[in-house]
Amino acid sequence: MTDEQKQFEDLEQRLHGRKTEYDAIIVPDAAVQQSVQTGIRQAARRRKSRVRWYMSSISAAAIILLFTGCIRVSPAFASFVEQWPGMEGIVSMIRQDKGLQMAIDQSLLQKVGITDEHDGASVTIDGIITDESRMVIFYTMKGMKDPEKGEYDIDLLDGNGKNLPVGFSYGSPRPTSDENVYENMIDVVFTNEATPPDELSVVFKTRGKANPGEWKVTLPVDKNLTKGMKRVLPVNQTLTVDGQRIDVKQATLYPTRLVLDVTFDPKNTKKVFGLSDLQLVDEQGRAWRTDTTMGGDGERSIYFESMYFSIPKKLTLQGSGLSGLDKDELDLSLDLESGNITGGPPTMKFMGSQIAGKNRILMFSVPDMEGGFTLAFTEIKDAAGKTYEAPTSSWRTEDGDSTGITTVHSTVENGAKIKGHLQMKLSTYPMKIKAPFSLEIPLDN
Repeated sequence: MTDEQKQFEDLEQRLHGRKTEYDAIIVPDAAVQQSVQTGIRQAARRRKSRVRWYMSSISAAAIILLFTGCIRVSPAFASFVEQWPGMEGIVSMIRQDKGLQMAIDQSLLQKVGITDEHDGASVTIDGIITDESRMVIFYTMKGMKDPEKGEYDIDLLDGNGKNLPVGFSYGSPRPTSDENVYENMIDVVFTNEATPPDELSVVFKTRGKANPGEWKVTLPVDKNLTKGMKRVLPVNQTLTVDGQRIDVKQATLYPTRLVLDVTFDPKNTKKVFGLSDLQLVDEQGRAWRTDTTMGGDGERSIYFESMYFSIPKKLTLQGSGLSGLDKDELDLSLDLESGNITGGPPTMKFMGSQIAGKNRILMFSVPDMEGGFTLAFTEIKDAAGKTYEAPTSSWRTEDGDSTGITTVHSTVENGAKIKGHLQMKLSTYPMKIKAPFSLEIPLDN
């Protein structure tokens, strides 16, 4: 065995060890927090235990991160870790993304190493990977107070100090093998023609008033590393899933992801919330999985792992069906006093409401949401025609529960004084329809 082979085997053993450590961690309430930013912050919290609580931010742009994969790493990827001692935890997260691994293999990682330190605590931006579609920011925290509890908010600013018009997600920092040192990454999606800034500021702010603090790291963004690295693959084919027409327009390849653009026929009888269990499969049977979906009612951009540096000979889009609801079931009327619902899906039941400060929490019983969409509303009006927003929903699913029912709490902002009837319009609902499909994506290799 050569020294180089031994180095890689040692690294893989360390990664396996870190994975075992993470699996053994007992995560307290709100320990994993993901925040989606589309101009206004909306937050998501998850708890890992026998009873799992979910907090979901609902908007036209939904960001969903999925992590699956294997432990094997390439020599270049191993070299990346060796240059940054202690970053095995970050590797254990991104090793599942074949596109990011290959981007690192191609030396597209911009090393940063800039730190803001005060009051005995510091934040370091270790490095970034970016192209026209996505940016991944790696960071390390030292000396912070309980960072794993998710009590930190993050802002991304351009060179003028303005919030970037992007969507991004992040999880609570993970502990490393070093005492009081944590690490994680921020995953950024460029939308609405937004592009990477020339200068980026990453701001970490504590939420609690008891120990206020702010750390700001400003860095230049080297856009030349991926300049011109974009490939458009026209598709222009139509899928029919459960009678619903879905036009697949094109696939755009970037170093960090593949973007598949689809539109939904306005004549469809259902509002399609999303396609289920999507993956791209190549001629070798390798699956390139989706991690993010963004867009509005009529069109979507679906993001997959990138195969930019490993173009397959054949590529097939596969899925198990869709999540959707008949359009005539999207509108409903709720009588707060009697609890009666008129219209809406028949599987939706009202379970009561409660006051929380200035807000009102509406409770509903809906089908099991494991692996599907949540219950959310785009519009709520009272009897006087006043409009309210319900930007967040939470739900509880207990392990081993076989009832197939989930209770959802939807928070109506400033709705404490609402009385009488409410007119409501659903934006998403946990209704999954099995209808397997496949579509070959043309490649001009």
